[in-house]
Amino acid sequence: MAAETMIECEGLTKKFGSFTAVDHVSFKVGKGSIFGFLGPNGSGKSTVIRMLCGLLEPTEGRALIAGFDVARETDKIKSMIGYMSQKFSLYDELTVHENLMFYGRLYGLRGEALARRRDELVALTHIEPYMNRRAALLSGGWRQRLAMACSLLHQPTVLFLDEPTAGIDPVARRELWDLLFEFSSRGMTLFVTTHYMDEAERCTHVGYIHMSKLVVCGVPDELKHLPSVNPPGTKRWDVTCEHVTAAMQALRHMPGVRNTTVFGQSMHLLVDEQMSEETVRAQLAALGITKVDIHPIGPSLEDVFVALTANRNDGQTKEGKA
Repeated sequence: MAAETMIECEGLTKKFGSFTAVDHVSFKVGKGSIFGFLGPNGSGKSTVIRMLCGLLEPTEGRALIAGFDVARETDKIKSMIGYMSQKFSLYDELTVHENLMFYGRLYGLRGEALARRRDELVALTHIEPYMNRRAALLSGGWRQRLAMACSLLHQPTVLFLDEPTAGIDPVARRELWDLLFEFSSRGMTLFVTTHYMDEAERCTHVGYIHMSKLVVCGVPDELKHLPSVNPPGTKRWDVTCEHVTAAMQALRHMPGVRNTTVFGQSMHLLVDEQMSEETVRAQLAALGITKVDIHPIGPSLEDVFVALTANRNDGQTKEGKA
């Protein structure tokens, strides 16, 4: 059964003068989903979020939250959404406790209801050891936890997070995502922008925006099977070896190798179907690299977005020459 639609964009467009920041973007997000919204800097991600939150009015199209028009029924969605921006407005001179109480009062909470909600979020985010520490003295990961707690005080059903893990360490990133999974399991709908491909892999659905246009939107595993990501007559290999950077440079220009990307101590290759492992091993042996492990793999989400971006850029180049 299809999930109830909580977020919907229909031809959503935003222009600033002659500049088009978001160009006729359409998608739906089901209740309880973790929707990952990806794209390069300046592609329109934050502008889409601000329109969905009612902070910017669309030039064209419309945005809906739980069926309510964001531009026309703003009052009805205010209590339904939480927004954690890239630079959340924490008050650095206030303690963790004081920030929580201040934002709770802004949302209209008072007395016992505010204290109870504060305690729930402190337990959820495990921030209790820092309750009397000023926000300015928190590490990046704990600032993000506090920002998230503040955005959840009014118990929203939809939470927008604009690059919530930017600038924090890998352990804090993983802990923050553990919280997001818990929110999703409780029925909350999450809309997350990120630059990290490993985070995109954790999302139930992803959308990719490039130069103001939505390139693709869907379930990660389905996107990995798109024909444009898996050109006919090709296969993908993971090649693990020493001196991987030098090896990549040697393989990149080999006939039959269509694409090479470094992943730690290995490479991901897109090669012609008829290419043999022996050909690759011989090329690397010429460099003195003899310990080579090769095994077949499927495309990653990064492969998906790279392929779709390249196809889009090729299409625009051909249009420009026409």
